[in-house]
Amino acid sequence: MDTVQPTSEKLDFKRILPIIVIVFVDLLGLSIIIPLLPLYAARFSATPLVIGILQATYPLMQFIGAPLLGRLSDRFGRKPVLVASQIGTFAGFILLGFANTLGLLFLSRIIDGLSGANISTAQAAIADSTNERTRTQGLGLVGAAFGLGFVFGPVIAFVVLAATGQNYQAVAWTAAFFSFVSILLTSFWFRETLTSDSASALKRKFTLGAMLEALRRPQIGFLLLLMFFYQIAFGGYEQLFSLFTLTRLGMDARDTSGLFVLAGIFIIIVQGGFVGRWSKQKGDRWLVILGVSTLAIGLIGTALTPAIPVPWYEKGKVMESLAGEGAVRVSVQNIQIQLPEQAARGWLGILWLVTVSFPAALGGGVLQPAVNSLITKSSDKSEVGGMLGISSGMYSAANAIAPLFYGSLFQWLGAPVPFMVGGLILLALWVIAPRAIPK
Repeated sequence: MDTVQPTSEKLDFKRILPIIVIVFVDLLGLSIIIPLLPLYAARFSATPLVIGILQATYPLMQFIGAPLLGRLSDRFGRKPVLVASQIGTFAGFILLGFANTLGLLFLSRIIDGLSGANISTAQAAIADSTNERTRTQGLGLVGAAFGLGFVFGPVIAFVVLAATGQNYQAVAWTAAFFSFVSILLTSFWFRETLTSDSASALKRKFTLGAMLEALRRPQIGFLLLLMFFYQIAFGGYEQLFSLFTLTRLGMDARDTSGLFVLAGIFIIIVQGGFVGRWSKQKGDRWLVILGVSTLAIGLIGTALTPAIPVPWYEKGKVMESLAGEGAVRVSVQNIQIQLPEQAARGWLGILWLVTVSFPAALGGGVLQPAVNSLITKSSDKSEVGGMLGISSGMYSAANAIAPLFYGSLFQWLGAPVPFMVGGLILLALWVIAPRAIPK
């Protein structure tokens, strides 16, 4: 006869299912755009540094908006804040679909970023719906929805690009469609998770003082700094990866989408099948140390990728794909990105990059849910949304700095340098974390 586990030991999947589905649909829209945005900007004469500034715009605006929206979700509930943030995302994608200049690309990311509390609010809803024993598993499933979105999003982007002759505007419209679906799901399926007692317990507004106060708290402060510095290293990796594969291996948007699919599948396996189990068996501290070390290996390995273009690389065709077709076509002369020569093509570069992508995906897959779980366990129930908002703010601040940092190194010192520097930052965190996080 099977032993029945106590309720507190089991995750209530029925309760969190709407949250997971909404995050998945939200991430479909986001993951469709992420691999394409650097290449989109390259059409309008953007250099690696300008591309880095564009990539920094969204997280910088999110850094301003997400903590405030996190506090508002503690006051007024998760649902209204989630809907408001999704409407902003939808508006940003609509504008991206109309964008025919670099300025409109920037404006679309500003609008999306200011309202971008989708994920932090969903994480707060998960925290409302779980206890200390099941929270890491719940947050891990949010991460698995992330991974699932990153599997299907690039596939959808690949299909849309193939069907429309590299029409990036069509990809933006597709992202807007999924954003609209997420608004409908939140409006009609999601049920408020915030209880009246926790909603009334918090009366203060978010200020920078609240962030400084959180940083001074012994357990939470280091976790917030860990979130910040690991995302400095990993954020640049994520946001400039497609530019790296373009300039190092001659891979266009469709090729790079395939790598995002592989990474997404691996993240689903890790976050959906192992994060909850590892958290219960080994603890969140162990997960953090594992994530930092494997991510360091992945980034340093990426920096060492041999500069050998993929066997099917043809420089002229890649330039034409960047320029686009029909009404959206730009002059090839406007493209400021240097592509590799096709004389020495082969398999070594792509096989190496695929191999080192697995430890990078493992680290990226376990770190954020583990760190956020430790933060929620160190916080009072009434401040969980605010603390996750601050965590999201630190994450967004790092994402704003990372592409500027990476883009500068990329342009002035070469493509491998920023990834090597990111790996060395993570190695330093790997040394510090075991001493700073109590057992």
